Formats: sequence, C-alpha cells, structure tokens
Amino acid sequence: MHELQQSEHVLFRPMQKADVERVAELERICFRTPWSRAALAGELKNDVAHYLVGECDGRVIAYAGMWVLFDEAHITNVAVDPAFRRRGLGRRLMLCMMRTARLFGAATMTLEVRETNLGAQALYAGLGFLREGRRKGYYTDTGEDAFLLWNHDIALTLAHADDSITV
Repeated sequence: MHELQQSEHVLFRPMQKADVERVAELERICFRTPWSRAALAGELKNDVAHYLVGECDGRVIAYAGMWVLFDEAHITNVAVDPAFRRRGLGRRLMLCMMRTARLFGAATMTLEVRETNLGAQALYAGLGFLREGRRKGYYTDTGEDAFLLWNHDIALTLAHADDSITV
C-alpha cells in the first residue's frame, strides 16, 4: 500500500481526455458496476458535467463527477484509489466539488450512497449532507437501496470547512 508522505502534494484539477483511461481503471477497481470508458469520455462533452481528478506525482489517484443543473449539483461518481484511502482525500475532493459547483451557480448538492457504505455516509455527514430519502433497489448489482442525501447550503459548508482548498 502506498503511503502519502507529507512532501507529496495532491493536485485537484479538471478531468481531461488523457485522464479517461485511468479514471475508467479506478471505476473498475472501486465499483461493482463501473461506468465504461465511453461513458466517462462522453461526460467531457456534456455541458452540465464537471469532473475533477486528484493527481499525485503525475498519477490520478481520485476523481469525482457531478452534473450542475440550475442551482443544484448532483454528484454522479466519487472514487479514491484504495491505496490512498483514509487520508482525507475524499473530503478534500468533495470540498473541491462544492467549490466548483458554486462557480457554476449551484447552491445545493445531492447524491446517492449505498445503504451499506458506512464510510462514505460518515464522510458525507461530516460535510453537511442529510439523509432525505431512499431509492429502493437502486443498485442493480445487489438490489441494495441507496440513501438520497442532500446538502442544502454548500456555501455554508465551505465557509465552515477548515481546509484551504482551491481548484
């Protein structure tokens, strides 16, 4: 397992075409039903889609995507390479997504999370997300439900974040 050292810097930046292969690899590593390379590449042409990658030493180790429609941002994907988990990257990445969402006019943010993904639920709760619904059988691979989470004031969350995150 690779350890992030104090000297290693993670750069969060917009996803580019050259990143799609690695992002697709992260999808396969992290999810039972991964998005295809073609679907991820298509998101680069989607006017409402915004994807960020986290890069360390020239290698993409995390990414997230969202669609911004009117004043709402809908997180579509969040993944961190298993070798880099439990180091705060998910939180930093989500704060970058919130900043990006604000830049594109979003005031609120929503996402679905597996009912059994307690780690992700804790991350999102720490970022001001509240459970406001359940999507029965949302995950077709297992039939598992998804919890529908909302953060109704991402500007407030960003104001209280103790990170100095820039995109």
